[in-house]
Amino acid sequence: MQVTTTHHIEGKRITRYYGVVAGEAILGANLFKDLFAGIRDLVGGRSATYEKELQRARDIALQELRQRAQELGANAVVGVDLDYQVLGQSNGMLMVSASGTAVLIE
Repeated sequence: MQVTTTHHIEGKRITRYYGVVAGEAILGANLFKDLFAGIRDLVGGRSATYEKELQRARDIALQELRQRAQELGANAVVGVDLDYQVLGQSNGMLMVSASGTAVLIE
């Protein structure tokens, strides 16, 4: 299944629009990850732990998006938008949401 942030796929014709589909992922950060990320913040540099969690959340959200589009009969999703939010008490959770338009292309 093709997934793109553009509103069309070059060389392909959209023959049917199924509507908006979305996928979400909410992941919590545990105490040890927070501790090591805090140390990294103090000494500078990138936090590989949080980067991996962010990638994992994005992958889950996009997989859910694909699955929901496929259930509608679509073979592509166009106009995909990714949003990121920090949630929960003490901002301890990360939410990634992906939304787009499920379409049939030929």
